Amino acid sequence: MFRLRGVSLLSWRAFPFRPFSCESLIVQMQNCADEEQVFDLIERNKATLSEQQVGCAFNVLWQFQKQKTILEKNVERVRNHPQFLSLCSVTTDHIPAMSDVTLVDVLYSIKQFAVESHHPLIEALVTEGWRRLERFDINVLSIFSTCLADQHLYFSPLMGKIADIVNRKLEAIQDLRALSVLMVSISSLISPCFQERLLTRAELLFDTVDSSKVNIARRILLFLRNVKHSHYPLLERCNQVFIRNVSHLDLESISRILSLYQSLQFHSFEFIEVARGRLAELSLPSDHPESFVRLFAALGPVARPEIRKQLKSTILLLSEELSSQQALTVLGAMEDMESRDSHLIKKIVSVLYRHLDNCKSVELLKIIQALTFLHFQSKELFMKLREVLLSRLEASVTPSEVSVLVSALSMLPYPHLNETALSRTETVLPQCDFRELSDLVVCLMRWIQNDHLCSASTAGKQLDLLQKLDHWGHRRLQQSTSLDLLWEELKSVKGEWLHESLVEESITALQRFMDEIDHSNVAKIASFLSKTNYLSTPLLDRIASVVVEQIKKIHPFSVLAIILPFSILNYDPPQKDEFFGACVQCCNSYLGTLDPGTLVFLGFSMATLEYFPEDLLKKMFNIEFLARLDSQLEILPSSLSARIQFRLMELNRAVCLECPELQVPWFHDRFCQRQFNKDTGVMNGAQQQIYKMLAEVLGGHRYVKPSTLSPYYHTVDFECILDKRKKPLPYESHSVTPGKSPGVHGDSNTSRAEPRLPPEAERIAIEFLDVRAFCSNILHLKGKSAMKKRHLEILGYRVIQGSTAEETERRSCAVACHFQVRRNAFTSKPIQPGTGETGSDVEGLLWKPIPCLV
Repeated sequence: MFRLRGVSLLSWRAFPFRPFSCESLIVQMQNCADEEQVFDLIERNKATLSEQQVGCAFNVLWQFQKQKTILEKNVERVRNHPQFLSLCSVTTDHIPAMSDVTLVDVLYSIKQFAVESHHPLIEALVTEGWRRLERFDINVLSIFSTCLADQHLYFSPLMGKIADIVNRKLEAIQDLRALSVLMVSISSLISPCFQERLLTRAELLFDTVDSSKVNIARRILLFLRNVKHSHYPLLERCNQVFIRNVSHLDLESISRILSLYQSLQFHSFEFIEVARGRLAELSLPSDHPESFVRLFAALGPVARPEIRKQLKSTILLLSEELSSQQALTVLGAMEDMESRDSHLIKKIVSVLYRHLDNCKSVELLKIIQALTFLHFQSKELFMKLREVLLSRLEASVTPSEVSVLVSALSMLPYPHLNETALSRTETVLPQCDFRELSDLVVCLMRWIQNDHLCSASTAGKQLDLLQKLDHWGHRRLQQSTSLDLLWEELKSVKGEWLHESLVEESITALQRFMDEIDHSNVAKIASFLSKTNYLSTPLLDRIASVVVEQIKKIHPFSVLAIILPFSILNYDPPQKDEFFGACVQCCNSYLGTLDPGTLVFLGFSMATLEYFPEDLLKKMFNIEFLARLDSQLEILPSSLSARIQFRLMELNRAVCLECPELQVPWFHDRFCQRQFNKDTGVMNGAQQQIYKMLAEVLGGHRYVKPSTLSPYYHTVDFECILDKRKKPLPYESHSVTPGKSPGVHGDSNTSRAEPRLPPEAERIAIEFLDVRAFCSNILHLKGKSAMKKRHLEILGYRVIQGSTAEETERRSCAVACHFQVRRNAFTSKPIQPGTGETGSDVEGLLWKPIPCLV
């Protein structure tokens, strides 16, 4: 009898019973109109459900949710339904018999209903999946990896095993959808070499997918965000997918894409244009705060004024219904919009105030940053913030948390830091990475400069802490063993700390790994050098050499960053022609793709170096390009917009003066008049003293003119005119009013016209340059100052540029003493006003070197 029972059990396991209606039950589930009908079928058949049927039930339930809008979704109600719980219980018994596809599909569906990771069914499914891992095909493996990522198992041994499988089978993967899913899941575990292999494979497969696959493109962006790598070839292809399919993008998709672009510092004016139109088409979900907040954050910063006004009016009505997270999102969007609507800010702040104790530290920092930018003042709010921040700082032990809290405290209007906070900061220094050290230095410098009420002992401790920060910064630089590791440190350095404490150490460290510079990192290294003001000819020569040799591997989007240090530092590498020729050739095929603002910066950087690519300039100086540029300026932050406009003016001026054969018109008269009318022309103390000395030497104030404007609106510190005998001429003699710039003559497309000088007379432009006009390590004139000198000489000026390495007051005293000595040398025959006669040649007087000038 026991033998027969054993055979019976064996038969049951080998050939499990399937009810006659198995097929029909699956069909019935697929034909259900809603979840309740599915649950009715489960209730009637739970005792006989097969593994296929439970798999179908979960799939159908999830499909219902996918078809619903955000407002209609009822995930929580389904998850808590008694029959859903029964279905989970029944499913556990069928796991061993499930196929690989069914197993992973069930796990995926359950996770979409936000079932807790410690639920017995999920644990059983994950364990079974681990056993079968090696036999999963690539599609099943990708879905399984997503389920693990949903459980935050990014660093688990199981995810590591998946990464190993992908590494071994990468060349055989043909499905970019599956590969993109796996790339996101394993992004926390891959090495730089593996990362490059994944990107290369993704590039190869990209052209094989349907151009409408927006989700694939979005996942690739997510992977790039995770690994913090702006891989331009893939970014560009993904961007084109989004542009072609913008009509199918919903609010959530556009919001995610814009957020990813911001994280990757990728700017696509073309996408923003089409996305702005698409967002404007979408109906405003004003009855649903969550959706409207998402719309406000996505559309607000790029919307036209009338749309912005509508958005702000609606969000004001919804303000009382917002959660703290939604209020923070709105505040961040208002910062991006540069909207200082005091009424709306007060409403949002009132919401945030109620939840400050529950906000994360980084959220508190964002609140303070936004309110500071928006010039919002509230003593009650700031005192509450200070109280919360200090209490957290005293209990915090992690470097990242301390760095965030200290940054937030330093931005408050009351920047006093108590000794407990200083002690806490000092404790975590050995654990801080470079970004955290850099943030702490910025905060400490802000305290030292602004906290005038601190005691002498506290001030001493602040300075001691600053020295320790310098020590740990130098130590981390010295410990770097490769260029990649060094770059991870250097990319976070900013502000005065770089220029005053770390610049030489940073350059020395880069030179140690100079041979590791190649096409993959050349733009990053060049970008860092642009911030240093330090002229390192070996590094710049290496950059130029890499570009010439590997230009085919460098994306046009990187060219601006590469050229920038050469432009700023006014340096021509030995391979000048080959280097600039390669950069221009690289960009020529992308002139229609690069953003207008980027082209303006690129053209100006090349003009600074006396390089004027004709194709680029023809592309820029036409009505169509300028119209696109105007559209872009509408959506950019005001500071960046103003900078682009000023660079366009400077480029226009450079082309008119240095390349007249291109016949580009000068069209910035009105712009320049508006810009320079803002300047009151008031001289500081040092300038007034120099002006007085020059006037005494030359024979009076009418022989020297301060703060003048040249044709094409270059500012000149001091100007005088010498006749053919090199004697000074008074300004009245050629119809120029003292103290005022010459008037504008001609139409709007002409430069400023200077009054005609007597025959053989010449203008002298005297420029006093501070340390910002020179490289930080040597007395080498930087690009903009060199360009200005070039332009003034083209305009007929004889230019004297004096440099000062000392403080302004010291400079003015030296200049005054110098002129006093020279004036005393010929007091026996003083200058006769209007006669131009003197006991010494005025030109010689001006050209002799001043002690503190070079």
